[in-house]
Amino acid sequence: MNTSATENEALSPSDTTITAAAIEHAQEAIAAEITPTRLHYSPRLSAETGYKVYLKREDLHDVRSYKIRGALYSIGNLSEEAKAAGIVTASAGNHAQGVAYACNTMGIRGKIFVPGPTPKQKRDRIRAHGRNAIELVVTGSNFDDAARAAHEEATRTGATFIEPFDAPDTVTGQGTVGAEIYSHIQAHNLAVEHVVVPVGGGGLLSGIASYFAEVSPATRLLGVEPAGAASLSAAFAAGEPVALDAVDPFVDGAAVGTIGALPFEILSELKRRNPAMLSTKVISEGAVCTALLDLYQNEGIITEPAGALSVAGLAHLDAAPGSVVVCVISGGNNDVLRYAEIMERSLVHRGLKHYFLVDFPQEPGQLRHFVEDILGPDDDITLFEYLKRNNRETGTALVGIELGTASDLAPLLDRMAGSAIATQRLRPGTPEYQYLVA
Repeated sequence: MNTSATENEALSPSDTTITAAAIEHAQEAIAAEITPTRLHYSPRLSAETGYKVYLKREDLHDVRSYKIRGALYSIGNLSEEAKAAGIVTASAGNHAQGVAYACNTMGIRGKIFVPGPTPKQKRDRIRAHGRNAIELVVTGSNFDDAARAAHEEATRTGATFIEPFDAPDTVTGQGTVGAEIYSHIQAHNLAVEHVVVPVGGGGLLSGIASYFAEVSPATRLLGVEPAGAASLSAAFAAGEPVALDAVDPFVDGAAVGTIGALPFEILSELKRRNPAMLSTKVISEGAVCTALLDLYQNEGIITEPAGALSVAGLAHLDAAPGSVVVCVISGGNNDVLRYAEIMERSLVHRGLKHYFLVDFPQEPGQLRHFVEDILGPDDDITLFEYLKRNNRETGTALVGIELGTASDLAPLLDRMAGSAIATQRLRPGTPEYQYLVA
């Protein structure tokens, strides 16, 4: 790829914290345990965006996530004394599976801490990969709670803490994703113009950024965060890593309250030296759910919410038509029991699902009037629950309505306004919505 003299000078190998040579060494070190994941061309996403979109299928590992890369490289670099003392880690689920796999294959004792919201599917897979080599501890309400407990355990026992994203070996291991992308695209005689990467603790983005900053600084990187855990954006705004006031655990693979110190240092330095190379975007959880469902319905790819972040971010990418864009599908550990909530969030995001408080006069025929005269021909009641019916005049019901198209909302609201039945729309994000619906 052609680069300007300024870019080459600003991002020389001696200036990068994690070098391309170190990442390529990590590739060799873990090659016996994992094979390169495929780069899948997506005709659908290419047609929708006008780009040439490739999906980096990190969900195809045995542990269904890129996290195995950093875990294997970090544990493989431990001394024999450190291995004998055992290891401890904390994870939202995917890093834990990589550590569990490494413990089982290397014969190392491990203790793994995960937060309470970690899906059962991930917990079960951690146990399956670790077998008798690991102990799983569920504690706290988010990743940061689990990490504190794990660090305390490591201090108490003398075990080695294996960082999920905030250590050089981990970042170097995750950087092998970037090395594979670069070699695969070059094998097709193409240039890697844009890479879209999900962001949680920042290990993956900083690893990929470290590699491309040295070998292809003209490549543009877009880091995509969920709205409920946008720790990198908060850190850039503050000029340093800061703890978020609250974290939405829904996008569990990226639900990190404070960006890693090392990833932030790497990414901040990159932005300082080459501001055009890196940008970030915060995406709503509903948009993530829509991307997840589209991948399942069209490509047959099962992702977890964090795994769909990069595809959700495509809509916000500033790239020239025909650009080669790689989206990293970071993981595919999704619990089938979550699909009802995923569908619900997607419908709300697309403007197809709405909730109302409806005061029905306690007179015969009022529900029939609501269905026949207020609802449109393609509108469907998906929830009807009386909240209060303690007088003779009205009864308040929570009503969920699914529309045929988002454009059907305005006519529905007009019909509601013209009716004698009093209605109140509940809007996502309000206390009333959170209390009654979410």
